Amino acid sequence: MSLIKNNEEYLKKVINDLGYEISNVAILPSGKRELGTFQLNVAMMLAKQYKKNPMDIAKEIVANLDSRFEGVNIAAPGFINFSFKDDNLIEYLNIVLKDFHNLVDKHEEKLIFLDYGGANAAKALHVGHMRSPNIGEAMRRLANLLGDKTISDVHLGDLGRQAGMLISEIKKREPDSLYFKEDYEGEYPAVNYTPADLGEMYVAANVDAKMNKERMDEVREITADIDRGNKRYINLWKKLVDISVVSIKDVYDKLNCHFDLWEGELDSFKDVPSMLEVLKPYLYESEGAMVMDVKENEDNKKFPPLIVIKTDGATIYATRDLATIYSREKRFKPDEIWYFTDNRQSLYFEQVFRASYKAGLVRKDCKLLHFGFGTINGKDGKPFKTRDGGVMELESLIKLIEEILEPKMKSELKNKDEIKEKLAIATLKYADLMSFRNTDYIFDLEKFASFDGKTGPYILYTTVRLKSILRKSDVKEFKITKIENAESLDIYLKLLELPSILNRCYNDKSLNYVTDFLFDLASLFNKFYNNYHILTESDDNIRNNYLGLVKLVYLVIHNLLEILAIDEVEEM
Repeated sequence: MSLIKNNEEYLKKVINDLGYEISNVAILPSGKRELGTFQLNVAMMLAKQYKKNPMDIAKEIVANLDSRFEGVNIAAPGFINFSFKDDNLIEYLNIVLKDFHNLVDKHEEKLIFLDYGGANAAKALHVGHMRSPNIGEAMRRLANLLGDKTISDVHLGDLGRQAGMLISEIKKREPDSLYFKEDYEGEYPAVNYTPADLGEMYVAANVDAKMNKERMDEVREITADIDRGNKRYINLWKKLVDISVVSIKDVYDKLNCHFDLWEGELDSFKDVPSMLEVLKPYLYESEGAMVMDVKENEDNKKFPPLIVIKTDGATIYATRDLATIYSREKRFKPDEIWYFTDNRQSLYFEQVFRASYKAGLVRKDCKLLHFGFGTINGKDGKPFKTRDGGVMELESLIKLIEEILEPKMKSELKNKDEIKEKLAIATLKYADLMSFRNTDYIFDLEKFASFDGKTGPYILYTTVRLKSILRKSDVKEFKITKIENAESLDIYLKLLELPSILNRCYNDKSLNYVTDFLFDLASLFNKFYNNYHILTESDDNIRNNYLGLVKLVYLVIHNLLEILAIDEVEEM
């Protein structure tokens, strides 16, 4: 338990023992450091509840405190100000030095199923695919740190129009292939395409289908045939998906995004029939389609029914998402399922979730939650694209960032290409996670690739400095015995804020509080570094205290970068 949480529990007991009922007490950083480093505002809230003077309540609380605090005072209209005694703070800092987890307030364990990534098979990942894996992966790591068990699934978009497009194009180019012989019953041959081939064929098919109605009709028919179970098409499509997944995994690996499951819409097929049986009492025909009402009595506006089966009898996204929820419930029985997609899908997920609860596809106490996110825009405020107006592929964006970074790096670096790629990923991920999840943001390449300011490279530059100091030191066991100066105290007090920062990120499902904290901590340390000589300090006690601070700051930054899935570098 963190120092702040431990003392909040202590204060809650003091207040409850005085006869006041209170469930939570919050210790907050003081707005007036001269009065104390922390403050307690509970007296004003209790005054309203118990019709008493807040100053009188504050005096009661202060009179019953033990000696763990110093400088305790009361400011009108009832603020209680105090500081932790140096000995207590130092003791806690040394506990954290031994194990970072002592700076974390864990909660009761839950099983969380996370659905993020969502790449479309046979298509290259582009900038629009970036936020889901970045946010989802960081939230998975944060949830694990705070005590949850997690299962993550990439949930590939491996069914739909792109399947029809690609098979249509292959049929056009290889009409004599065994995959297109209706009476063929033998084994089907391997396919020898590359991911680049699939991308080129998809573009060609898409362009032609937009201009040619007959071609588009063929694409639709092939897509419907896959849905109806055409073994030849399904066999071919699965092979194409396997090829596509190789390049998708490669990009996700670069982003340090990893999944427990690599399932997709195709995997839901086996669960669709039994899921539809459960849904059957709730379905009715509307204009040839089978739909389900999901409107609730408290809805103030019209809420559209959910289409489950199309007019041609084919399944759609909703059918397969419902089957996926049904399958996840049967196999894993999670406490919560988190979906990370863009904000435009919020209504759709609300429909799917309501249908799932109404039909009993999932337990009522299993929380189905959609966390939407904003779009990535260019400097013109429009969705980020290439110079010629196309959608930029993620691989191309990474290479572009590398080009901007290279002139800023030391020319004599070993493993320069590896370091450059790590810096590019750090640039991209830190910038992406820096804005509140729900908002759009401007992706400014030059700004985010800077070695100064609120950027990924700046944070990594700080870790390079920290590690260099630690490597050059001769200390084997780091320990803090004294708070040497005001700059050291500022850093230690900042560290005490981290448990509440992590919980706020968890509750809001947004990592911007961690990115803000990292920048603030790195800035405080660099200020300290510029003001004091660490390795050349002549007093061994002071030097060792400085090195303890360096080790502590590095430990915290290292673990926070782990949450953000950002790799460190040794030099830059």
